[in-house]
Amino acid sequence: MAHHRGADARGLPGGAGQLKVSAVVVSHGHASELRRSLPALVPQVDELVVIANRPDSAGPLPVRARLLENPRPLSFGANVNLGIAATTGEYVLVANPDAVAEPGAIEALAAFADQHPRCGIAGPELLWPDGKWQPSRRRFPTVRGTIVRRTPMRRVFPPLEHQRDHYQLDERPDRPVQADWLLGAFLLQRRTMLDELGGWDAGFRHYCEDIDLCYRAAQAGWERWYVPQAVVRHDWAAVIDRTFLSRHTLWHARGMARFVRKHPERLTAL
Repeated sequence: MAHHRGADARGLPGGAGQLKVSAVVVSHGHASELRRSLPALVPQVDELVVIANRPDSAGPLPVRARLLENPRPLSFGANVNLGIAATTGEYVLVANPDAVAEPGAIEALAAFADQHPRCGIAGPELLWPDGKWQPSRRRFPTVRGTIVRRTPMRRVFPPLEHQRDHYQLDERPDRPVQADWLLGAFLLQRRTMLDELGGWDAGFRHYCEDIDLCYRAAQAGWERWYVPQAVVRHDWAAVIDRTFLSRHTLWHARGMARFVRKHPERLTAL
């Protein structure tokens, strides 16, 4: 069981009823990133929980944040589920430590979701720290496309040139549009949807759990929306896009295998 430290959520804004937006951030040795991202996050949410996936991996936190420390590391999905269980907001924002929200980003996501009752997941426009656009709105994966992206074939067929439909590269909407799935770096999720789906799948170690969440949401009739009025700067590591043989590559392969076992119909999506 995680150990709790920090302020009680009942002392945060939101009155006696349910809070509006709870934020969950998982840290696995990301103290330096948290020093940049949390000050931007705290003023925009009603409740903030930081989960240290190993002891003392989060560093000092803002006074309005609560810390949950795991005695042993858990999968990303398991950590998110801990955060969901430890919060009460109508919406649960899951944010990476390296995602820095610009002012008004979370308000824009929540306002959009308020206006669209079947919006289960809303994601912002993601930018690199230097302002370059990141392709965060994507198609559900296909067998052929995944093989190209995750093998040396991508040297011959660079995905960001040859898989324009998967990455939605020919569209940069200036108004909200629906998506198959959204990169899990910064996602606002409706708690009622999470309750219905049973939260995130803790069986994914580190990769593909965001695709699985969006796919299960789609199957249950929940919409996923890209909302470019919300802007977040994301220092995306893209580890598996830079190397072929690493533990991250193995984790991703296992994640895709789990996704296909759960959703075998995707094998027909060549």
